[in-house]
Amino acid sequence: MFKEFINLNFWQYSFLGNEVKSYVIAVIAFIVFIFVSKFFQSLILHHLKKLAKTTKTDIDDTLISIVQSLKPPFYSFVAIYLALYFITLATVLQEAINIILIAWVTYQVIIGVQILIDYAVKKASKKEEDKGSQAAMTLMGKIAKGILWVIGILLILSNLGVNITSLIAGLGIGGVAIALALQNILSDLFSSFAIYFDKPFVVGDYISLGEHKGSVERIGIKTTRLRGPQGEEISISNQELTSARVKNFKKMKERRIAFSFGVTYDILSEKLQQIPSMIKGIIESVELTRFDRTYFIEFGDSALLFEVVYFVQSPDYKTYRNIHQEILYKIKRTFEENKIIMAYPTQTIYLEKG
Repeated sequence: MFKEFINLNFWQYSFLGNEVKSYVIAVIAFIVFIFVSKFFQSLILHHLKKLAKTTKTDIDDTLISIVQSLKPPFYSFVAIYLALYFITLATVLQEAINIILIAWVTYQVIIGVQILIDYAVKKASKKEEDKGSQAAMTLMGKIAKGILWVIGILLILSNLGVNITSLIAGLGIGGVAIALALQNILSDLFSSFAIYFDKPFVVGDYISLGEHKGSVERIGIKTTRLRGPQGEEISISNQELTSARVKNFKKMKERRIAFSFGVTYDILSEKLQQIPSMIKGIIESVELTRFDRTYFIEFGDSALLFEVVYFVQSPDYKTYRNIHQEILYKIKRTFEENKIIMAYPTQTIYLEKG
């Protein structure tokens, strides 16, 4: 009788609305799901690590990090959730478990996507030598993560029965109000991104914007700092920099220099014709120069005028100044040796005797 009771009645004994055999099946299912989850995770990790050793790309390591982010508590809860399908739970308890699962799965997905974002930011930053660009990449990554969390929270709230349509509408109106209030700041922020990625200039470049000139010392979120020629610090809003015409002297491969001079009218024609070849010889004797032209261009009021054009094959400002100074010294010395007199503004008055 006792054996028959055990064999028959025990399995049909009901507890909290479920028979004992249902609980036993649920426990067995839980153990199976745990084993399968652990097995597949180990199998996937084994193949990924094996693949990572044979490939040059580091995306394998990122995928390994994503798989490893699935900790035992997570797949244990998933196993419990699947095992509970074999028993009947109270509606409130079942809904609570559903919400926990959705929240946990959303969290795990966000963690996985964040790992991918970090990988993408790190990969992009390696290509950028400029620290400002690297900082912009990092900031963009943080913004992407923030948006990801907002989407995740809205998804969870939607499953909790919250009307997210009205919530999003409210957030949209609030966002517009905030955007209007912070219009200038946001304009500078997005302008800083434009500077970082378009790179019209980088830290160390010498730029000119209207009446302002200087070397770029720092590109911030709102302003860019220049060090002026007299040592002063100049702060210019990023919006102004992206909407105005900026001259970047560091981008020059060479500098074009044009200048003119005059000699007196009493010079002999023979010497006058020798001046272009003299100037050409002087310029070509100086390193980092490329001669372009020298022409006798005009009979001036008090001088015979010449125009000279040459190039300094260096973008550096100090190099250009030193070379131009050396050329002017040589011109003065050569003219003195050849008794050619440089003209200056004079006026000769001739008086006729009656």
